Amino acid sequence: MNIKKEVQEQILPADNGSLKATEEEFLSVLKSVSPGTNLRAALDGALKLGKGALIALENDYVIPLMDGGFKINCKFNPSRLVELTKMDGAIVLSKDAKRINYANVLLTPDSKIKTSETGTRHKASERTAKQAGTLVIAISERKKEITLYYKDIKYHLKDSDEILRKVNEHIQILEKQRELFDTNLRKLNRSELRGHPSPYQAVQLIQKGQMIMMISDDLKEFIIEVGNEGLLVKTRLKEIILGVEKEMDLTIKDYTRLDLKKSKIILKSLSYDEILEKDNVFSALSIKDSFNNFNIKGWRILSKTSLNGEESSLLVKHFSNLKNILDAKISDYSQIISLEKSEVLRDELEKFKLNL
Repeated sequence: MNIKKEVQEQILPADNGSLKATEEEFLSVLKSVSPGTNLRAALDGALKLGKGALIALENDYVIPLMDGGFKINCKFNPSRLVELTKMDGAIVLSKDAKRINYANVLLTPDSKIKTSETGTRHKASERTAKQAGTLVIAISERKKEITLYYKDIKYHLKDSDEILRKVNEHIQILEKQRELFDTNLRKLNRSELRGHPSPYQAVQLIQKGQMIMMISDDLKEFIIEVGNEGLLVKTRLKEIILGVEKEMDLTIKDYTRLDLKKSKIILKSLSYDEILEKDNVFSALSIKDSFNNFNIKGWRILSKTSLNGEESSLLVKHFSNLKNILDAKISDYSQIISLEKSEVLRDELEKFKLNL
């Protein structure tokens, strides 16, 4: 078996710490066993061989749980680990998975630790992961599946083909959502540049933008799990979401009656179903009044001009809202920014209106 090229990463925390795994830690765990890594090659090899196995990554908290077995202390490679799965007992790798330290080990975690498993191997795996705060991998020869246990997380590794199918389905949904986002963006540009900001249109844009960001977050986990096979998908994902969060944030900044940070916290707490309800988005923006003569600051439109952030802030502070900014003359701008910048700004705003 050829050793596949990879960059081994230390995936365990510096100390035992909390037994709750962070999202960053778990994504790092997934990356360590993604297709193209030595560890995944070994796991797949053992599964094909039809052997069950229990594999733990060593740390200071694992050592006291080890009973019996013998020391191996050799450099890790997939074929060696596959051969060792023919024996009973757990295989213990170094913290960075670069070495095979022990084999034929009996792990003795506290039996009082709660587990959802029924089999002896999987019970020991889950309890060891919870007690020692390490990664433990159980291979089931009967179910033909690989299960990861890391702190409080249990995760079944999926087949690469199955994941790629799901990834492609998500990409198709994202592409459609991006089309709808861009359509709403053009409509919002039109209404704002005509001096009639539309909270309804802004909410639709925020809904589509938030949906895109939620789906892309789900996709990131899948992409990490498929490893090198997901590189093209990763590139396509970046293309699809490019600029979405910025446009959405500036729209929230313009329309919210709270502030950007508070509104984003509320929006991020919403589920897929909840984000589809316009009233939930209006509540996140704290918009409850009549929409007649609705004014906005104009941050999003000004961000499309050549003005820097400080210059945009000065204009917003002086003119109070976008309508006043659009109605102002070059001589009005020049009281705030340079004459040259004022002339460029007027020209840019006129071109935006012509391109509606």
